[in-house]
Amino acid sequence: MARDRFHSAVRRALEKGGWTVTADPYLVRFDRTTVEIDLAAEQFLTAERAKRKIAVEVKSFLGPSRIYDFHLALGQFLTYRMAIGHHDPERLLYLAVPVDVYEQVFGGPMVRRIIRQYQVRLLVFDPIREEITAWAE
Repeated sequence: MARDRFHSAVRRALEKGGWTVTADPYLVRFDRTTVEIDLAAEQFLTAERAKRKIAVEVKSFLGPSRIYDFHLALGQFLTYRMAIGHHDPERLLYLAVPVDVYEQVFGGPMVRRIIRQYQVRLLVFDPIREEITAWAE
């Protein structure tokens, strides 16, 4: 499977943020289907003596229509979340989007409402600085 344009930038942003990438890609089998999620990562929380486990699907939104790209990303996110829920229920799925896309697409009232209704977790990143700018849950 082809990697997203910002795959490496998100991986480096996670590592800069103290995450350990544990799979690249993260393969999840559900029924007779295997889905390929871009990354899996873990972070040790010292105060709680626990690990936080996430999976991250990276999206660039570089197609001719950002709203169409959003529709595709949402469908993929919901499918992957269901697969992870059966395979590794402690792992939370995040949709990684560049900061400009977050501001332009995810700032609109319709998309905000959809994100809230479907409980889409977002990892917002700066692809140039390779840093996470926000976690939206």
